[in-house]
Amino acid sequence: MRIAGAIQVLIVLCLVLTWSSQQVQAGSALTSIHKVTPESPVHAGSRSLILLRPTDVDLIKRKPGRVADTRVAAGQAALLERRISARTAVVVDARTGRMLFALSPDVPRQPASTIKVITGMIAINSLRDSQMVRASYRAAGMPRSKIHLQPGRSYRAGDLINATLLRSANDAAVALAEEVAGSEKAFARLMTSKVRSLGAGNTVLRNASGLTAVGQQSTARDLALIFHRAMQNQEFAQRVGSASVGTALGQTLRATNRALWQIDGAKGGKTGFTRAAQQTYVGKFRRGNFELVIALMGSNTMWDDVDHLVEFGFSQLRSGKKLADARVDQDFTRRDSADDAVEMIVLSNVAKTSL
Repeated sequence: MRIAGAIQVLIVLCLVLTWSSQQVQAGSALTSIHKVTPESPVHAGSRSLILLRPTDVDLIKRKPGRVADTRVAAGQAALLERRISARTAVVVDARTGRMLFALSPDVPRQPASTIKVITGMIAINSLRDSQMVRASYRAAGMPRSKIHLQPGRSYRAGDLINATLLRSANDAAVALAEEVAGSEKAFARLMTSKVRSLGAGNTVLRNASGLTAVGQQSTARDLALIFHRAMQNQEFAQRVGSASVGTALGQTLRATNRALWQIDGAKGGKTGFTRAAQQTYVGKFRRGNFELVIALMGSNTMWDDVDHLVEFGFSQLRSGKKLADARVDQDFTRRDSADDAVEMIVLSNVAKTSL
């Protein structure tokens, strides 16, 4: 009996040892399989198998190529929206008209002094640079910002245009408006006619300065379009691209557009501020073969916003992300065939009637 019991115990021990050995081999096999990469598939018979780790499962849920790029770009756009304080903004590829970023692009707001872009455009096309412009009491009495024109005194139109575009001078803007159209009210109708001809259908202007006025409005998209078209005029582009210029009276007009010396690739822009509008901006930037037009409205941290928008835009252009899905604005690629001077005559006639 003792011998039979010993034999039974020995058999049980052998079975236990055999089972343990099999478990170790199985664990070793699982470990080696876990280390297999998709580039080195495990072959089982004639089928090639790729064994995925649990963390790899998420990878097969993502679609490759354009969809993945679009999701990345959309995530970057959402992050940008959280980083900027502007209430509305756009980033446009100036060469193709593709909208790379749009935050409430067609929501109307007070534009502040960004509308002086239109004042400058019309003045450049309507007045000779050396033409003398008399400052009225009304023009001289405009609130800041201003260059302190003296009522009854005459100034070179070119200096007043520079003061309007670089220094954002309200008195200079009104003096130009009165010279071109006889009154600021008539000039405002001319301004609205001009921007409508460019395709900026959500812009209505009531004065030449951008000071807050009932019914006056524009949008980020419209401002970008207006500035883009204005920059096609070489004289306009040269003026807004200058950090400072001298006047016939020996003054130096320094630009309010800090982007000219703070942001790489800045080609020109226009700033604005009123309490109702908050900070507004529109500008153009070029790096290599890429060009951007950006516009923002309702900002509390304008220069940070401008920097974020510019960097986002160029990163999108360099990577090509989301470009196939970006909406193309045809107004950005359209060019006028009519001469600007002829157009001004036509628009002046339109401005004589209410819009």
